[in-house]
Amino acid sequence: FYKTSSDPRPRLHQTSEGVCVVSGSRRYGSGEDSLDRLLPPAGAPRRKSTTSMSKTEPPLLRTGTRTIYTAGRPPWYDEHGAQSKEAFVIGLCGGSASGKTTVANKIIEALDVPWVVLLSMDSFYKVLSPEEQALAANNDYNFDHPGAFDFELLVATLRKLKQGKSVKIPVYDFTTHRRQKDWKNVYGASVIIFEGIMSFADKELLQLLDMKIFVDTDSDIRLVRRLRRDITERGRDIEGVIKQYNKFVKPAFEQYIEPTMRLADIVVPRGGGNMVAIDLIVQHVHSQLEERELSVRALLASAQQNQPLPQTLSVLESTPQVRGLHTIIRNKETSRDEFIFYSKRLMRLLIEHALTFLPSKVVQTPQGQEYEGRSYNGKGITGVSILRAGETMEPALRAVCKDVRIGKILIQTNLDSGEPELHYLRLPKDISEDHVILMDSTVSTGAAAMMAVRVLLDHEVQEDKIVLVSLLMAELGVHSVAYAFPKVKIITSAVDKSLDDFLHVIPGIGDFGDRYFGTDGSDGWSDDEDQDQPSY
Repeated sequence: FYKTSSDPRPRLHQTSEGVCVVSGSRRYGSGEDSLDRLLPPAGAPRRKSTTSMSKTEPPLLRTGTRTIYTAGRPPWYDEHGAQSKEAFVIGLCGGSASGKTTVANKIIEALDVPWVVLLSMDSFYKVLSPEEQALAANNDYNFDHPGAFDFELLVATLRKLKQGKSVKIPVYDFTTHRRQKDWKNVYGASVIIFEGIMSFADKELLQLLDMKIFVDTDSDIRLVRRLRRDITERGRDIEGVIKQYNKFVKPAFEQYIEPTMRLADIVVPRGGGNMVAIDLIVQHVHSQLEERELSVRALLASAQQNQPLPQTLSVLESTPQVRGLHTIIRNKETSRDEFIFYSKRLMRLLIEHALTFLPSKVVQTPQGQEYEGRSYNGKGITGVSILRAGETMEPALRAVCKDVRIGKILIQTNLDSGEPELHYLRLPKDISEDHVILMDSTVSTGAAAMMAVRVLLDHEVQEDKIVLVSLLMAELGVHSVAYAFPKVKIITSAVDKSLDDFLHVIPGIGDFGDRYFGTDGSDGWSDDEDQDQPSY
């Protein structure tokens, strides 16, 4: 690294490996790709086209129709519930077929952090008119001009994604030059790698980039790579590809793309083969992520909670039946069968109580009179369970709400950091229009419940349409959720006063999931919200 007095940004310089160049200086390394190796062999079958998102999703395990994230996303908000941790955005620019996607994937592999998203500028081509479609079919439409991109949609999407919100990404079909009907949902980026030929061409877009990288590759190599890609993956003929390259691609690079190299923080010659440059980039990103780490749970646990319980809290009336049910399920001698049976009875009472807080409407009786009843007056109801113990409340909700939709969020405590982590989510489409019943068995500090509420807000669910339902809550958890999200309704069957030194609810109910499912905690699950072992 070296610095100059006029430019305080670090410059990367290593001539033997050809590593980077900042502010317009150019150094090229040796060992460029062989043209023969880049060309597809004669008679080679065309490969099936793949999308640029295929290797950029967070680490996951697919089982049937489910997608389970295998690494957790730590908190991206503070104790006030506000989003204080924006995603780190890396902008990758370079000519067509310069190796931007390869560099992006190399960075993702080397980063080894969860919830990394690769966003391609190719997804944001404008919708073509019939006349433009005809030009595109004859390779006469200029896709390499800034006017070919929907920068307004791109900037709005990247801004929302950087803020941690859920976004929909258009899926572009390069064969038909059209956007597909179904868009891709993307959510929860810790790091966003945005790549495209015009990544540095818009001022608003540049302001969203935390790190700007230009991939500099020899023009002959880029041409050969483009021939291979367009012929084998996009079904085009060689004459059309060369025509388009000479007419649009090469002039656009010289006029619009190459001049933006001066805006880059780092220039990477030779693309994905330049591992020294990639290693230096990864080191910088890791240092930035470390600076953004949050300790939400510790802040919640150390907060002073001397104020009275909030008005948004409603506790199920402590009738002899409710106290009797609590006596049974709190008793550590209760068998698993009895624990399940009486827990279900309590859940049914609690869910019915929670539904009374949803908006109701006036109906007409057969006699033509108005009756103000408790019929739901809204778009729809969605139940969202915090896995795994929250899932036990789903049957009670289904029993009283016909055709209710169900979503799931998996949040677990990181045993090293003590922080809640988001591992998996599956939410119905258009959940933003519904009232949401958020279900968990117990809430102690409120850290996991706050994360679940934050996820719903990121999916544009209105705060006053969220009802948090839990069998048992600690006062600290009630205050934490109510302080961060004052419009969320909190419903529980009991509130316990305190937590022990391990943040277990006292007197508590134990680890609800272990008692309900008959596990001993050795499977790695922790269902008593923040707890990792039972407390009685």
